[in-house]
Amino acid sequence: MRQHPTTLQRALARALAAAACALACASPARGATIQLMVGGVEKQIYLPVALADRLGYFREQGLDVQVLSDTSGGHAEDGLLTGSVQGVVGFYDHTIDLQAKGKFVQAVVQFSQAPGEAVVVATRQAGAIRTPADFRGHVLGVTGLGSSTHLLMQYLVAEHGVKKGEVTIAGVGAGDAFAEALRSGRIDVGMTTEPTLSRLLKSGDARLLVDLRTPEQAASELGGLYPAACLYMSTPWISTHRGEVQRLVNALVKALRFIATHGAAEIAAELPPEFMAGDRALYVSTLQQSKSMFTADGVMPAGGPANVLRVMRQTERTVGGKPIDLSRTYSTEFARAAR
Repeated sequence: MRQHPTTLQRALARALAAAACALACASPARGATIQLMVGGVEKQIYLPVALADRLGYFREQGLDVQVLSDTSGGHAEDGLLTGSVQGVVGFYDHTIDLQAKGKFVQAVVQFSQAPGEAVVVATRQAGAIRTPADFRGHVLGVTGLGSSTHLLMQYLVAEHGVKKGEVTIAGVGAGDAFAEALRSGRIDVGMTTEPTLSRLLKSGDARLLVDLRTPEQAASELGGLYPAACLYMSTPWISTHRGEVQRLVNALVKALRFIATHGAAEIAAELPPEFMAGDRALYVSTLQQSKSMFTADGVMPAGGPANVLRVMRQTERTVGGKPIDLSRTYSTEFARAAR
């Protein structure tokens, strides 16, 4: 004869089911690693993802996140399109470029409102090259052809009346590879980020030419706020993994708040020594000066996408006069809902 459960047994069963549900909701399925490709994880411009990883914010959200690093945002984009990674930490302009090519991705959390980059000239050429108008006949170095540094360099060339055919733009990588290209004479001018930038200035190998490290400096050169570093993901993946996306954004917004509420020395203390490139004091100094490039809440700044599109229309043939729906290139929903 079948026995009916008692009130106590039913309550216990409900409690166990609720606990199992909570555990399942907090933790990803076994083996469900989320891979994020970063265009150089040691770069200061991508600091939020490094901090979220180092401070355990992804684990707090019940996520198993693997942070991968590549030298160029252009290469990282390829990984997203082939499905080998679920997200890219790179520049927002890639979302516009991909839409122009019929592929849809969205920035789900915005790290910065300025590129965080700068153009330097080799000291041996500093007398001949004083502004971008003097670029004619010279070799200009960028991270990689098709990268965001390539886009920005082309814009500076055009804005100062220099034609594309009057300069040579070469992809030389980042970090030590960029520094070697400048020192050896392979390039005369180049665009790079911290900590490489300040190392070259301190050693005397380079002089600062165009500074895009803070919102004010970027607005002066680029005509307004210029949203750059972000996490972008495939739109179809976002639509079928909304819970994971929200938890990723929760972790990254928490990292942005950490940056906003802590000094550069406190932030550097959470990073591995190799990020300092052998000079912790210089790293801390440059971070403190350019920390304002980061958003405090991960929300896309108003007017930023339109300004990026304007810059791209002047330089990118793939974008050109094609209709671009900016509302499909980013979302503020997840950052606004971040806990």
